[in-house]
Amino acid sequence: MSMPQEPMEPMEPMPAFPPGFLWGASASAFQTEGAADADGKGPSGWDAFAARGRIKDGSDAARGTGFHERYREDVALLAGLGADAFRFSVSWPRVVPGGSGPVNARGLDFYDRLVDELCAHGITPAPTLYHWDTPLPLEEAGGWLRRDTALRFADYASAVAQRLADRVPLWMTLNEPAEVTLLGYALGEHAPGKQLLFDALPAAHHQLLAHGLAVTALRAAGARSVGLAVSHSPVWTAGDTEEDRFAAELYDTITNRLFADPLLTGAYPDENFASLMPGPVADDLTVIAQPLDFYGVNYYHPMLVGAPADDAPGGFAGVGMPAGLPFGLRDIDCEERTDFGWPVVPDGLRELLGSLGGRYGDRLPPVIITENGCSYDGLDDRRRIAFLDAHLRSLHRAMGEGADVRGYFTWSLTDNIEWVEGASRRFGLVHIDYETLRRTPKASYHWYRDMIAAQKGEPDH
Repeated sequence: MSMPQEPMEPMEPMPAFPPGFLWGASASAFQTEGAADADGKGPSGWDAFAARGRIKDGSDAARGTGFHERYREDVALLAGLGADAFRFSVSWPRVVPGGSGPVNARGLDFYDRLVDELCAHGITPAPTLYHWDTPLPLEEAGGWLRRDTALRFADYASAVAQRLADRVPLWMTLNEPAEVTLLGYALGEHAPGKQLLFDALPAAHHQLLAHGLAVTALRAAGARSVGLAVSHSPVWTAGDTEEDRFAAELYDTITNRLFADPLLTGAYPDENFASLMPGPVADDLTVIAQPLDFYGVNYYHPMLVGAPADDAPGGFAGVGMPAGLPFGLRDIDCEERTDFGWPVVPDGLRELLGSLGGRYGDRLPPVIITENGCSYDGLDDRRRIAFLDAHLRSLHRAMGEGADVRGYFTWSLTDNIEWVEGASRRFGLVHIDYETLRRTPKASYHWYRDMIAAQKGEPDH
């Protein structure tokens, strides 16, 4: 494939971000690595979920984008982009196939090579230790519903950090614990496919505990900067009734505050939620709320929420809400939607950062935008360029209003297996031909490259 030759319409120059602002791109192990049983890797809960036919387009997640074999090619793409950092995830079952017990040295060797390759190109490695791929033996034993999973995660974090912390300055423990809890354990749309509704709350607590224990393990092994990546969305009230306001407040609590409050304040949003959590909750909260070096924010779009209605369209990230929940999601009326059907609301990022700062004040560490992106088809992906341009301008306005943001990672470097949607949703700056695994930079890759170069005062390409 070749890039189209038609010139783009000129865009206003991007306002200048502060010197030292971190520019990067993201990926995750399950979505890209493939090599599902190579070098002693064990199966994950997502591998088993995919094997049950739960990926809608039948994509081969065991093959992914071939990143495990082609990582040098992708690092070269990052270098060509001018990226300062690469956010990738370490596959827990590649490193500890059984979830507990012996460490698989060959699995760690892969990440050792990847980190060396990134460092050789002057790119900061920024690993996430858990991006949803729970080792299958732990998942089958109860997964995040069991406290033991948090303890095993800390052991795994220690093993990875002992091998890599000498070269890795930036660490993330978990990615999006809300989605794991809601989509995986409450609604059953993601692995492990449980439909527990509010009985899924222990999965939230145990992930938070795992984070806290891993922070201690990482720092003991020499990690210098530790945080995590949490999904956040502004929650808008769909109507003017008391029921609508209650529904929106509850949804905001479950998707935003249930995770941020324990991390940043050492308490759950209210006693009702605290009472539903397992174990010595007060003691656990002291572990969970250790000071962070940064707070990662994943932003895609706001949520419009009101009282439940039988005929209400929409759903959490495209997932329909089951009956019995005290809230309902509505479609947001906007001019632009991604190919995923998600509303494009760039100013929602500014609104979100303002609300986080207002809610948590000086308890909020410096922020890194750890995911922001969109699904559009085509190599000449000008709608993605418009999306990124508008969101970066919104981010710049938020910083002008006082948000302390230190970096931005777009999702994602390449197209990937978008969980249950498979290869049908293309979030990448780089196109993947899933038959040949050939990589082809899209127009958005070149735009992002040129924008980064301009921010650094480098000559145009």
